[in-house]
Amino acid sequence: MRLDPVTLEILNNKLQSVANEMSYTLMRAGRTLYVKETADFSTALVTRGGKFFAYPDAIGVTGFVDLDCGPSIRAVGDLEPGDVIFTNHPYESHGLCSHTPDLHIIAPYFHDGEIVCYGWSFLHSADVGGKVPCSISPSSYELFQEGLAIPPVKCRRAGEWDETFLRIFRANCRTPEENIGDLQAMFAAHKVGQDRISEVIDQHGLATFLDAQDDVIDYAASKARAVLRQIPDGVYEFWDYLDDDMVSPVPVRIRLKMTVEDGKVDLDFGGTDPQVMAAFNVPTGGHRHAWLTLALLKFVYTNDPTVPLNHGVFHSVTADAPQGSIVNPEYPAAVGVRHATSIRIYDVIQGALAQAVPEQIPASTGGIVIPVVLAERDPDTGHQDIIVVEPMLGGTGASHQQDGVDGRDSSISNLANNPIETVESSSGAIIRDYALRRDSGGAGKWRGGVGLELTFEITKDGAQVLGRGMERLRFRPWGLCGGKAGLPARTILNRGTAQERELGRIDMLNLNAGDRVTVLTPGGGGYGDPFERDLAAVLDDHQRGLISTASAENDYGVVIQDDAIDAEATARLRQANTARGNGGLYHFGPEREAWETVCEDPTMTRLAETLCRVPLAVRGQTRKQFFEDIFPGLASVGADLGAAVQDAAAMKESFKDAVDQLSAAEGLVDAD
Repeated sequence: MRLDPVTLEILNNKLQSVANEMSYTLMRAGRTLYVKETADFSTALVTRGGKFFAYPDAIGVTGFVDLDCGPSIRAVGDLEPGDVIFTNHPYESHGLCSHTPDLHIIAPYFHDGEIVCYGWSFLHSADVGGKVPCSISPSSYELFQEGLAIPPVKCRRAGEWDETFLRIFRANCRTPEENIGDLQAMFAAHKVGQDRISEVIDQHGLATFLDAQDDVIDYAASKARAVLRQIPDGVYEFWDYLDDDMVSPVPVRIRLKMTVEDGKVDLDFGGTDPQVMAAFNVPTGGHRHAWLTLALLKFVYTNDPTVPLNHGVFHSVTADAPQGSIVNPEYPAAVGVRHATSIRIYDVIQGALAQAVPEQIPASTGGIVIPVVLAERDPDTGHQDIIVVEPMLGGTGASHQQDGVDGRDSSISNLANNPIETVESSSGAIIRDYALRRDSGGAGKWRGGVGLELTFEITKDGAQVLGRGMERLRFRPWGLCGGKAGLPARTILNRGTAQERELGRIDMLNLNAGDRVTVLTPGGGGYGDPFERDLAAVLDDHQRGLISTASAENDYGVVIQDDAIDAEATARLRQANTARGNGGLYHFGPEREAWETVCEDPTMTRLAETLCRVPLAVRGQTRKQFFEDIFPGLASVGADLGAAVQDAAAMKESFKDAVDQLSAAEGLVDAD
């Protein structure tokens, strides 16, 4: 350390305060609901090498601490006071931006003519062009369908707009004025950042400020590694699934081998499925990335909230994401719904950690973030309004001695819900129901948090609803240590009417006035044997409408009559179930259990590694055709997995043989 501990602590607090103030400025000056209400943005202070040394801890998206601005800064070259770098290109920015609607700004902060650090900010914009309003469609298969993608360039020069940039940007989005308004808010945030850094330098001196950047990172690295040493040395393996990739009915597997040694953690995603012909790919650039390390960030801060929030947290973490896999796709793979896969990456790290420190890790969260988007066109002006009705979340998983949180999930972000009054005043939507979803949380000694239920009515013909990140409709959020999995998600059109139908995943749904859309999100997994849950807690859950009478009896062994517990009937019911056992560490639900009776881990790992070697042009189709040949029951997206694997014993051998043949095919690997 270059600075004494007292000075370091003072400067760490000042620098984090600067990052927080930048974010509050951005929120207050923002134009769209994404910024003003949802808080889908963040800010940070950046070293001259491109790493974050101060990040907000009180507002905005919490998970981007491990991003790297360095490649984008170097791509632009020399900078002058008032210059600002812009990019929203996932590949040209080397993963700094991970889908095109995220607009990233990097501003150099000068002192006496010298760059002393940079400021960074990002926000999610309403639209950057592309094939659908809001630019994100899960069925997109290449980046070019996802709107204007701008490599790192100067959007401002010497404090003034670069007019060429501005004209191109305006001409390639559906909401130019809203986007420009949000960019202006970002510039305001950086004005605050530059002013506050100048004040810090004036008070402490330039040398001290520069030393502080390195010292707060080293300090975070030291404290974070002390936390990671709580994980016993060993190798921990876990995998989880996306329901499918929307272009085939085949589940997509994310696999992790986590190796821990003396606080050093290596995340190896070998065996993860190849990139898909849809928008679920995560552009990590082939290196350690924020979407790969987020769960470890949460682990560190859960155990020691005094760790400085900066890049140093990850100094003892390495990651390997195989090229051509869904966690390191090759250009120009579509990436718009990368957050759905990122949530599953978070889940697989949590699942691995649960093997090592089960009493410190909660069961699976609901595992979704669904920004439900409504696009309406003004019949008089032709202007298209695009808003997020709600960023729908599930419940959090229960943990040792604690229930999950109902209707809230901050696992990969810290997004706020939109007030109903704001939604209705900004659109033609009428919110008919917005509530907690009864019985959706996984049963357990500690109950999983219940999900949400949203129903809204369309009031204008020709409206469009888009759903991004709709997951856990097939594979449930898993429970831990005897706790049960939560309920899967559902989406329904015109629920309770003669026109009711299940929608499944929504890409873009065309609707007219009077149509109603219902979204039911998953609950988190439970923790511990449900029949050991405190009787008073079960009754309280029932009285608050979180569980039904039937769930109290069937899931918890508690008989409730006339809003009171029948003590004798409950005692008999619980006594009859004392020999059940806890069912192992995880409870995944029948869908995953059915799938894995045939698709076992070693075979699936070999298949994924083989497919990642198939030429990119035919990789996706090869995978799709391979599974269609083996599982004719998988006739459509969302098909029933249990029905598809009815003759499990015979299919298991056929599956292994088919993988062997593919692995031995010419141009892939040599035959044994």
